[in-house]
Amino acid sequence: MRASLLLLLIPTALCLGATSALAARPALAIASAFAQSPGTQLAPATTQELIAQYQADRGSLGRLWSFPFSEVGLQRMQRLQQDWLDELENIDYAALDARSQIDWHLLRNMIEHDLESSRIQHRRDQESAHLVPFVPPLVAILEAKSRREEVDPREMAEVLTAAMEAIKETRSGFEQEKPELSAPEAQRVSRQVNSLRRSLQSWATYRDGYDPVFTWWCAAPWRDLNKALESYAKYLTKDLGGIDPNDQDRLIGNPIGREALLAELAFERIAYTPEELLEIAQSEFEWCMEERRKAADEMGLNGDWREAQEVVKKVHPSPGSQPAMIHFLAEEAIEFLEARNLMTIPELAKESWRMQMMTPERQKFSPYFTGGEVISISYPTDTMSHEAKMMTMRGNNYHYSRATVQHELIPGHHMQGFMADRWAPHRQAFYTPFLVEGWALYWEMRLWDLDFPATPDDKIGMLFWRTHRCARIMFSLNFHLGNWTPEECVDFLVENVGHERRNATAEVRRSIQGGYGPLYQAAYMLGGLQVLSLHRDLVEGASWSERDFHDAILRENSIPVEYIRAALKGTSLPKDNPPAWRFYH
Repeated sequence: MRASLLLLLIPTALCLGATSALAARPALAIASAFAQSPGTQLAPATTQELIAQYQADRGSLGRLWSFPFSEVGLQRMQRLQQDWLDELENIDYAALDARSQIDWHLLRNMIEHDLESSRIQHRRDQESAHLVPFVPPLVAILEAKSRREEVDPREMAEVLTAAMEAIKETRSGFEQEKPELSAPEAQRVSRQVNSLRRSLQSWATYRDGYDPVFTWWCAAPWRDLNKALESYAKYLTKDLGGIDPNDQDRLIGNPIGREALLAELAFERIAYTPEELLEIAQSEFEWCMEERRKAADEMGLNGDWREAQEVVKKVHPSPGSQPAMIHFLAEEAIEFLEARNLMTIPELAKESWRMQMMTPERQKFSPYFTGGEVISISYPTDTMSHEAKMMTMRGNNYHYSRATVQHELIPGHHMQGFMADRWAPHRQAFYTPFLVEGWALYWEMRLWDLDFPATPDDKIGMLFWRTHRCARIMFSLNFHLGNWTPEECVDFLVENVGHERRNATAEVRRSIQGGYGPLYQAAYMLGGLQVLSLHRDLVEGASWSERDFHDAILRENSIPVEYIRAALKGTSLPKDNPPAWRFYH
């Protein structure tokens, strides 16, 4: 008891100083200090442990500085990231085994990307500061709470009241001289304002009732400010951004530009420019179009691929019958793989996948089924309009579905997720769509080569998706380069791929505002081409069996294919190793 009381009497500044000194030291430095203490026998951290430690450090700071507009929080995160990069440089890279060297590269790549993302966020906050001039004093309140500082309730009430007045002045100024503001920027800043409001709500609730003096001073000012912030967030989108809140179908996206695309490509270990990737997409697109004409010829339609697709779209399950068809197609794909000894498929993987129905709201973003351990089935519900029902049924016809059930389940997403939970699970932190979506797309291409499509109708189904993967590269990169509008992207999918317009709109919405990274849609085909190139090297060129090749990839987990290539080929990676693999033949 006396010891506890004594601790309470230690000056606060002394405690804070000690804590600050410790916090300023990166995790690795602290671990090294413990390891070097006399009489200890602690082993240095493995690369797997370092990965876990960085994620834990990043998570701790992310939760502490979880509110927007905080330059202090961003700088603290950047300091952590730079400390980690410095510590990685101090590791004896040459002493690491080959697998640990790959992990070292993966971790450094992640931290560098996180650091650049922090810098980009800082630049965006500075660019949009004139839209929210009332924010700094409110952010300072939250920063003080993160530092566990005591506050004066009366002073806080004055800050809240002044902020409310500043919001009124800002709106009044904008009424006289409206700032230039794009819809994407208005939406982004509006979301930040709402995020700030929610953080302030948590701050206000923290002392409300518990501290009667705080409640007496701050309850009414906060209630008024809360309403003012909520109203201002709507004002940003509707009045300044021109976004109709009742228009749920408008496509709003933010092109990131060529420089940002190059940075994302470097992070994904892709040694091509956006323009070179568009050339690859065009080449693959032309191959698909030629094969579509051939399949239409086989159907007796004189090469008219559009008419061939119309024929195929009419072959769809009746309402309520889609799950039975999915089940049948899943079993068919497994039998095809096992009959040719293409990969090891654990019995539990075949047993444990499940089905659910996709909501009408989600189908606005995902017009086709999505998969993994749970395959989410996109099909009409009784609440949809007749037109929407017909588009969904036509877009999820038998031949389109036969081409993609294996993409979503086995050997695709369910299979890779099943293995990722069991092999090198620490690498799941480095998730990349170039492997995750690329692996599933690779199987679409590989199964084509193995004559999986049994009829010309099946070929039309597979080619629809393969053409769509090319189109995803074309429309997503052109959008982010500022060459195409969202509406032009939709038109391209309708006219050149053969989408129903509703489904094409959903695909574009998913790409530009569905929470995906700027390269996600391009990653399908490009990642598939990477795995296909590796297949040529090892199976066709180095006598690997199909089974060993596919099993080995799944054991490397969801990391950039360039690193999987190094692991499977036994290539030693130099410490300085910029992206260099030119995988497209």
